[in-house]
Amino acid sequence: MIIMAIDHTREYFHAPAFLFDPGDPGHSSLPIFFTRFITHFCAPAFSFLAGISAFMAGQGKPKKELSTFLLKRGVWLVVMELTVVNFGWYFDVHFRNIDLLVLWSLGISMMALAGLIYVPRGLLVLLCCLLIFGHNLLDTIHFKNSIIWGLLHEEKVFPISGIYNLYVGYPVLPWIAVMALGYCFGLFYLPLFDGTKRRKLFNTVGAFALLLFILLRITNLYGDERAFVHYHSLSKDMISFFNPTKYPPSLLYLLMTLGTVLIFLANSENVRGKAVTFFSTFGKVPFFYYILHIYFIHGLAMLFAQLSGFGWQHYLLTAWTSFNPDLQGYGYPLWVVYVVWISIIALLYPLCKKFAAYKQSHKENWWLSYL
Repeated sequence: MIIMAIDHTREYFHAPAFLFDPGDPGHSSLPIFFTRFITHFCAPAFSFLAGISAFMAGQGKPKKELSTFLLKRGVWLVVMELTVVNFGWYFDVHFRNIDLLVLWSLGISMMALAGLIYVPRGLLVLLCCLLIFGHNLLDTIHFKNSIIWGLLHEEKVFPISGIYNLYVGYPVLPWIAVMALGYCFGLFYLPLFDGTKRRKLFNTVGAFALLLFILLRITNLYGDERAFVHYHSLSKDMISFFNPTKYPPSLLYLLMTLGTVLIFLANSENVRGKAVTFFSTFGKVPFFYYILHIYFIHGLAMLFAQLSGFGWQHYLLTAWTSFNPDLQGYGYPLWVVYVVWISIIALLYPLCKKFAAYKQSHKENWWLSYL
C-alpha cells in the first residue's frame, strides 16, 4: 500500500513522467526505472492476497454466502473505480477519460471468483495455471475496436464519443487467474499446514518461479511480447531485463512478481515490531487509504503547479499520464518525488490510524468492511 504511492507520486511530480516511459532503456536511468520497478509487485500482491483473504473469509460459511459477499464486493469496487477513483485521477466533472485500472481488475476478479469457488480445487488450480502460462499465446490476436477483447486481454484506448475515451489498463483475463490462484493457496493457511511446511512450500514455489523467469527472459523463449534486448550497457540491459509487460501482465511479469511475493510471505509472517505495526495500519483500512492518497497527491500536484507558475487550472485539465503542452517545463527532480511521497504517508498515517480504530470499535456497522 505504501510502495504503491511512490509511483502515483512520480506520475504527478516527476518531470520525466510527462516525457517518457520509465521502462524505456533509451531514455530512462536506473534510479527512475527502479522507482517504477518496485511498484510492479503491488497489483499482483493485491490480487493474490485478495484470493487468500477470500478463502479465509469463507471458512465455516456456506459457499453461497461467500459467493454473495464476493459478488457484492466486486460490484462495489468496479463502481468506485468508475466514479470516486476516476474523479480522483483527473478532477474532471465531465469524466472525459474513464480508466479501468487496479480496482476494476480486483472487482471483476472477485465477481468471477464468486462462481469459481464452486470449481473443484484441483481443477481450479489447473485452470489458473493454464491462464497464467498460456494467455500470452493470445498476444498476436487482435480485434479492431473490440472493447470486449480489450477488457479481456488487450491494453487499449477506445474513443467513445468526441473527447470521451475509455482506457483499459488492466485486461482481466490473467488477473482473474491470479486471484483464483490466491484462493487456492489459502488452503495452506489452515491449521493442518504449520508455519514450517508453509514456509518451505512458498519458498520452493517462489524460487522456481524466479528461476523460470530468468531462464525464459534470458532466452526470449516465451512468455512476453516485449523481448529482452542487449544494449551493451549494464544499466540499459538491466532496465530491459526487469521490465516485462504489465498491461496485461505477461507470464514473465507474473513469475517475477508472484515469485517474489511468495518468498516474502514465506519469510515475513513472524516478523514483529513497531515497523510492522506502522505498515499494517494502512492495510487495516485499504480502500480508505487508497482513495485519500490519490486525492492528496493530485491536490498537492495542483498546488505545486500553481506555485511553479503554471496555474492549477492547466494541471486540472491534463491527463494523468499524458504530456500536456500547457505544462511543458513542469516537474521536479526524483528526490522531490520521494520527499512528497514520504510527506503524503506521514500525513495519512494518523488519519488511517484513527479510522482503523473506529472500524475496530464499530464492527456492528457492516458497511465499514468495504473500507
